[in-house]
Amino acid sequence: MNPLDPGEFRRQGHMVIDFLAKYYENIEKYPVLSQVEPGYLSKRLPSSAPQDEEPMEAILDDVRQHIVPGLTHWQSPNFFAYFQTNTSTAAILGEMLCAGFNVAGFNWVSSPAATELESLVMDWLGKMLELPRPFLFSGNGGGVIEGNTTEAIICTLTAARDRVLRRLGHNSIAKLVVYGSDQTHCSFQKAARVAGIDPQNFRALKTTRSTLFGLSPDTLRKAIRLDIDAGLIPLYLCTTVGTTSSAAVDPLAPLCEVANEFGMWVHVDAAYAGASCICPEYRKFINGVEFADSFSFNAHKWFLTPLDCCCLWVKDPNALVKSLSTAPEYLKNEATESKQVVDYADWQLSLSRRFRALKLWLVIRGYGVQNLRSHIRYHCRLAKLFEELVEEDCRFEVVFPRYFVLVCFRICPSVVAGMSNGHIVENGHGEAWKLNKVNRFNAQLLRNINASGQVFMSHTMVEGVYVIRFAVGATLVSERHVIMAWKVVQEHANSLLSMPASE
Repeated sequence: MNPLDPGEFRRQGHMVIDFLAKYYENIEKYPVLSQVEPGYLSKRLPSSAPQDEEPMEAILDDVRQHIVPGLTHWQSPNFFAYFQTNTSTAAILGEMLCAGFNVAGFNWVSSPAATELESLVMDWLGKMLELPRPFLFSGNGGGVIEGNTTEAIICTLTAARDRVLRRLGHNSIAKLVVYGSDQTHCSFQKAARVAGIDPQNFRALKTTRSTLFGLSPDTLRKAIRLDIDAGLIPLYLCTTVGTTSSAAVDPLAPLCEVANEFGMWVHVDAAYAGASCICPEYRKFINGVEFADSFSFNAHKWFLTPLDCCCLWVKDPNALVKSLSTAPEYLKNEATESKQVVDYADWQLSLSRRFRALKLWLVIRGYGVQNLRSHIRYHCRLAKLFEELVEEDCRFEVVFPRYFVLVCFRICPSVVAGMSNGHIVENGHGEAWKLNKVNRFNAQLLRNINASGQVFMSHTMVEGVYVIRFAVGATLVSERHVIMAWKVVQEHANSLLSMPASE
C-alpha cells in the first residue's frame, strides 16, 4: 500500500474535482433543506468498516447516493437562511494546497511560510478594512486566523481576564463582569463560561426598537455603575456590527468611551457584516473601532472563503501571548528565543494549526479588491430587490430596517386578524394573544416554505415578534433566484390565507 502515490493521487484527484464540478452544475436540482429523517444514514451504510480497500469510484458513488441527500445545500443559490458560509474556486483550491502540504504551523520554525504568509495576509486585509495602524503588525498590533468567533472571543476574553487578575489576584475572578446586549451572539456566553466568568456576572443588556436594537451607551453605563456599587469588577464589553437576529449595529465610539472610562477590554464582533467594510460606503459601520482593543470578522461568511476562517486583530499581541503561551523544552528554538518571529500557537487555544492563510491569500489574489467589493455590492442590491418586493405586497411588512443583506419580514398582523372576520376584536382577546396568533401564522408560513425544498430561510424572535429572515449571500445567487424565492413566499402565503381560520 502506498497511501500517497503521486499517480494515484492525480487520478483520484481528477475524479473528485469532476464530482464537485458536476455537483455545482446541478446544485439547484436538490431540495435546499435536506429531507431525510434522523438516523437515515445508518440504514444505508454498513455498520462495520471494510477489511479491504475499496475503489474511489465506489466511494464517490456512495457519496452521490447516500451523502448528498443528507446535505443541506449551503452553496445553493436558493439558500437564504442564517448567514451563509460561501466559497469560491480560489478558496477550494487554497484548501487543497493546505491539505496537500498539511503542515502544522504552530510556531515559526515549524513552517516559516505558514506564519509569514498569515501575518502578511492579515495586514493586507486589515488595510482593506482601513483598520487603524495599531491593529496591524506594521503598527505593533497584529492579526491571526482563528477557527471561529467563539475562539476569538475566548482568546481575547482570557487575555483581558488575566490582565486584571495579575493586578488584583486570582481570587478576584468571581467578581469579574462581562457585558453585551440581548442581541449579542450566543458564542459570547459560551466564551464567558469557558473563561471562568461566573454565569451571574454575564450581562445581556436590553436593547429596544428606539435604538434599532443597538446597545445604548447609557444602558451600559448604568449597568456598570450598579455592578461597581455591588463590589464587582467590569472586565469586558463585546460589541456587535451586524447582529444575527436583525443585523443591528452597536454604536462603537460612544460604547468604547464608556468602557474605556472603566478600564475595560472592548471587542468588536463583526462576524457577518465585517466583510462589507472593505467597501468605502460601508466602512462607516465600524467607525469607532480605533478605540477598541480587538476586532474580528468571519471571512468564511461573506468573503468567498470556506470554513474555518475567523480573522482576529488585536492592538496588544503580548496580552494574548501572556495568557496563551506555553514553553515546553521540545518546542524551544533559536527563532522563538530571538523574539523576532510570531509563534501563532501563543495566539490561539490549541497548539496545532492549519495553514488557513493559503485559502485567504488565493481569494484576495484570485479576485482582487475591486471584484471582492463588487461581490459584496451585488448581494446588497439583491437584498434591496427582495425588500422592495416585500413592500409592494400590502399583506407583508419589513419588520426591522435593512442593514447589509438581511431582510426581516412577516405577514402583517392585520392580515392575520382579518382571516377571522374580526373575531379577535369582537371577543376582546388581549394583545399578547393576538401577537401569539400572528407569530404562529408566520411560523407555519416558514415551515411550509422550507418544506417545499425550493428555498431555505430561517427565523428569529425580537421583542416577542417572530420574523422570517431572508439573507442573501450564496456565491451563485442571482436576481432570478431572489424573484423566485419571493414567488414561493407568496404562493405559500396565498395557500395559508385561503384556509379557514382556526379559532
